[in-house]
Amino acid sequence: MNKIDLRSDTVTHPTQEMLKAAIEAPLGDDVYGDDPTVNRLEALSAKILGKEAALFVPSGTFGNQLSLLTHTLRGDEVILGKHCHIVAHEAGASAVIAGVQLAFFDDGGEYPDAPTIEKMIRTEDLHFPRTGLICVENAHSNGKVIPINQLQSIKKMAESHGIPVHMDGARIFNAAVSLKVTAKEIAACADSVMFCLSKGLCAPVGSMLVGSESFIHRARKNRKIMGGAMRQAGLIGAPGIIALEKMTDRLDQDHQMAQYLAEKLSEIEQVRVLKDQLDINMVYCRISGVSDPMSLVTHFQKNNILVNPEDEGLWRFVTHYWIGSKDIDLFVEKLKEYLSV
Repeated sequence: MNKIDLRSDTVTHPTQEMLKAAIEAPLGDDVYGDDPTVNRLEALSAKILGKEAALFVPSGTFGNQLSLLTHTLRGDEVILGKHCHIVAHEAGASAVIAGVQLAFFDDGGEYPDAPTIEKMIRTEDLHFPRTGLICVENAHSNGKVIPINQLQSIKKMAESHGIPVHMDGARIFNAAVSLKVTAKEIAACADSVMFCLSKGLCAPVGSMLVGSESFIHRARKNRKIMGGAMRQAGLIGAPGIIALEKMTDRLDQDHQMAQYLAEKLSEIEQVRVLKDQLDINMVYCRISGVSDPMSLVTHFQKNNILVNPEDEGLWRFVTHYWIGSKDIDLFVEKLKEYLSV
């Protein structure tokens, strides 16, 4: 990458090995189910996550919304965190696609326990919607990971009510590294899981949805309805295989870079790092003395560094495959330069 890009791990470019794999991938028509590369990717994804089947989808948002559509009936209520990706960053798609309403628990601080979520489940009443699904997110987009015993309790509680659990596991492999468990152990806490092949895994595009054979069978038809059935998709699926086979084992390096960045930022008097949101490859902080956030963004741009502006007073910087210690040193130097003016 030519720029130091700390906006997100979605900005990662594919490696040379991924590009080579894409060019050389054997192809077929995935709508007919005969693209060998996609079939291999789906089988590998299901095996790694410990599920019966998997489905290749264009994006994480697509995978999450496909899950809502497949699990629920129109008019159902879905219980989920008010700060999760499905609520905050998917453009209200749950209302448009699945036709469900959302009931929020507070996931801004400590993640709620099973009894707290259980109280939100609707009873049988003429006036109430049916609780059709519970959604969890791990790793959370606020930089935290949810302990596995907590997820297990939520899953057990949901099962006692006959309610499925969907997990937004966009960064499930980051969560696994942080928790020192396998992704399969985390995935066991949900009936369906979406995870991204892009982001920290560096594939250029695509996500996976995993679950039972019957769930994926229904989801495959719903993917067609949503316009996500692809033809010679092995071209973009091949980098995903490399991502799963080789990139998941190096995510701890991104976490170490995030820790390094947090340490460097903490040395600056005007910066307060939120150390309780430092479980994966994200660094959240508050920076005092910045009257115009866009002026800081512009300052970085002039120095070939890309960052997002603050959101409600919080700045987020994300490390990934293409960020090293020298990049972080330069970033911190330019921040100090801005704050010293």
